[in-house]
This record gives sequence, C-alpha cells and structure tokens, in this order.
Amino acid sequence: MAKVILTQEVTGLGSAGDVVEVKNGYARNFLVPKGYAVNWTRGGESQVAQIQQAREARAIKSVEEAQALKQSLENALVRVHVKSGAEGRLFGSVRTADVADAVEAQGLGKIDKRKVVFPSQIKTVGNHEAVVRLHDDVTATLTVQVIAAR
Repeated sequence: MAKVILTQEVTGLGSAGDVVEVKNGYARNFLVPKGYAVNWTRGGESQVAQIQQAREARAIKSVEEAQALKQSLENALVRVHVKSGAEGRLFGSVRTADVADAVEAQGLGKIDKRKVVFPSQIKTVGNHEAVVRLHDDVTATLTVQVIAAR
C-alpha cells in the first residue's frame, strides 16, 4: 500500500489535501501521473496543511454560491444536442463534459465535469437525470434533455 496526498478531488477516494492509502499500482500508474496526487513524505505534512487551508477558504465562501447554483440548476432544463440514429438511440453516450458545457452555454453557471454523475449511461433521446456535487454538503439533481442533432 502507498500513502499519497490528494491534490484534487477524486471520486470515491477523497478531497484535495487528504492523505489516503491506496494500492501501489493505482498510485504509481494513475493518481501521480495524472496529477491527482503526490507521494506522501514527512516533509509533505506542510503541503497537506496548505492544501487544506486553501480548500477551507474556498469552501466557506462557496457554500452560499453552491446553494444559489443548486436552485438555478434544479429549476432549469439542460439541453444537450447529440447525434442519434433513426429510432432515437445515440451514437455513443452523453458525457459529463457535454452536460458541463451545456450548463455553461445556457448561462446557468460553471460546473466541473468531474462532479457530474449519471445514475446510468444516457444512450437515448429524451429527459434524463444527473447529479452534480457542488459542495461537500450540496448536491443538485438536474434534468438533462437529450435532443437529436441534425
């Protein structure tokens, strides 16, 4: 097992500044090369404190922003245009980046694509739901309307 310090939020693992233990291969082949984590060292404790302070400073002011963004997202219908076949089946599926881009394009705010979660893959035209983790305590459920692109 390898100890690493997360530099970004990783779904199912932790938030920035957390010290977690993961398998050696996961740390060596995925987390560290992608920049999601750095190897833990004794000198890294100060780095952990700095990351956590920065995260807390952002979180304090963003709780109110997250609540406001949640209201606007839940009251809106997010439209995503994708290529589809004759019977309404998509060529591939809707990606989290597609939803994040559509939210920003419609002027609803800016969300991180890594914080969008689909209960199941979206492979058909119609209305679907997606969950967005805006803050540790704030999640928004938004309705995604998938429209066939011409």
